[in-house]
Amino acid sequence: MSSTELPETRSAAASPASRIRTVRVVDGEELRSVALPGLTLTVRARPGDRPGLPPALYVHGLGGSSLNWSALMPLLADTVDGEAVDLPGFGDSPPPDDGNYSVTGHARAVIRLLDAGGRGPVHLFGNSLGGAVVTRVAAVRPDLVRTLTLISPALPELRAQRGAWPTALLALPGIAPLFSRLTRDWTAEQRVRGVLGLCYGDPGRVTDEGLRHAVEEMERRMALPYFWDVMARSSRGIVDAYTLGGQQGLWRQAERVLAPTLLVYGRRDRLVSYRMARRAAAAFRGSRLLTLPDAGHVAMMEYPETVAQAARELIADHGGS
Repeated sequence: MSSTELPETRSAAASPASRIRTVRVVDGEELRSVALPGLTLTVRARPGDRPGLPPALYVHGLGGSSLNWSALMPLLADTVDGEAVDLPGFGDSPPPDDGNYSVTGHARAVIRLLDAGGRGPVHLFGNSLGGAVVTRVAAVRPDLVRTLTLISPALPELRAQRGAWPTALLALPGIAPLFSRLTRDWTAEQRVRGVLGLCYGDPGRVTDEGLRHAVEEMERRMALPYFWDVMARSSRGIVDAYTLGGQQGLWRQAERVLAPTLLVYGRRDRLVSYRMARRAAAAFRGSRLLTLPDAGHVAMMEYPETVAQAARELIADHGGS
């Protein structure tokens, strides 16, 4: 899966005019686009506080974007030189030419990005779908990963949380356009509040400014012509990954991961059951487990200081410089 392709970059200001709205860039961040054959990825960079820091890559979950890491990245800027990627079809990254939104397809995109940029090995972070993606990356390309931090990773469960049922339904043919029609009168704020209620242990932790930014981003995404198709195909990719057995099974690949691993689980997670923490700790050899009693599905957004401290300790103990 290695590649010798070199990336082409452009500034955020040079985004095609066809894009609906400019993606928000937080102070201290830089946005660029990396063009590879059949694939273009937007990368959000938070440079380290000083030269020579080891590289890190952050990978978001289903329906998310690189913005999901904007609270955590500055807290680790004293430790790593950070980049967060928009997976194909999410954030500001356009759909891939081959229409592949499987977990394996997303993992290949991450691998191609790392190979093309020559940044590996990196300290690799993943949340939810991104957790499944980076687990696969760490299993098949251990040379690219220094440490692995997984926040509520989407690994197969026999009894899925009730909050995860819509994802499974969205994977069914015809459901996405049906849901689009049924919810066409919902405002962006209604959609955002629904997502926050599902993903946060306590949605009240979201500030008014944070809510406003989330609503603006939702409006931007909903205007994209491929929004529902990407959501449906990526949901199908998660469901398909859950059914894979043998060496391609995610739990089997978790057992193959060699990188030192930090696992972060929230007790109030409505999408990935907290009961999976024990199984994950057993699967990832020598892993560390951080449990947050009040966190939901996106601990890096809810409790970024706590997650940053745990990640900093992992990195310091395993070649942080």
